[in-house]
Amino acid sequence: MCSETTSTYSSKDAVICRGVGKTWAAGTKRAHEALRDIDLDVKPGEFVVLLGPSGCGKSTLLYLIAGLEDATGGQIWSFRDRVEAPSPDRSLIFQETSLFPWLTVWQNVSFGLSLRGAPESERRAIAAEALQRVGLSAAMDKRPDELSGGMRQRVAVARALAMRPKVLLMDEPFAALDVQTRARMQDFLLDVWRDSGASILFVTHHIDEAVALADRVVVFTSRPGRIKTIVPIDMARPRNLFSPEAEALRIQLTELLRDEVDRAFAEQEAFGATA
Repeated sequence: MCSETTSTYSSKDAVICRGVGKTWAAGTKRAHEALRDIDLDVKPGEFVVLLGPSGCGKSTLLYLIAGLEDATGGQIWSFRDRVEAPSPDRSLIFQETSLFPWLTVWQNVSFGLSLRGAPESERRAIAAEALQRVGLSAAMDKRPDELSGGMRQRVAVARALAMRPKVLLMDEPFAALDVQTRARMQDFLLDVWRDSGASILFVTHHIDEAVALADRVVVFTSRPGRIKTIVPIDMARPRNLFSPEAEALRIQLTELLRDEVDRAFAEQEAFGATA
């Protein structure tokens, strides 16, 4: 197993994790270790994909970086500040869009700004700018149930962008979409990423998605999640996923994951037998 072993970090780095671990329900009979000894640096403007078997702690790491949960070991920094609480500089986008059905699209996008007490004129102007960036200007006054799944996910991205974050944390945001819509959303996300300049940490189970999006793919072990290896992807964008280079990466990532997926399944079967 290997993790990044860099002992120093730059205060300009978007995310720095050193020895990060998380045990859920620590100190109780239900305690289980989700993450162990995570060392990871993310540069400003970098697109990093977290790839691993179910239950390996990928989403947990996003929650820790977002400041929504406390690590039980190690430390996390973002742009020289210790991560100890949520911050508008770090926005988390979930698999489910969690839009409020009683609010219009622009009101959903500007909801975080309303919690800050921003006046309506400012909120609407910022929402309009964010929706323009995701190609949904015409949907300003619609309700979420009037939109397709892909459009609702773009609204969720716009809501994150409205807070002008430096780091976007994305937890399988396209998992519920069909294959064609997923591919279009990947292209859309790359455009938004380039325009925003934000760093992105993106959780997925899909190897093709990792190859399509990432500057680097962080491969996790089965639980407790550790970093098995980090695979750089030095292919020009837009990427041809049918190219020999893409196929070689798919094979490499599949081999790296094979044993971890087998271990994760064995653990889940053992848990089911004793439950």
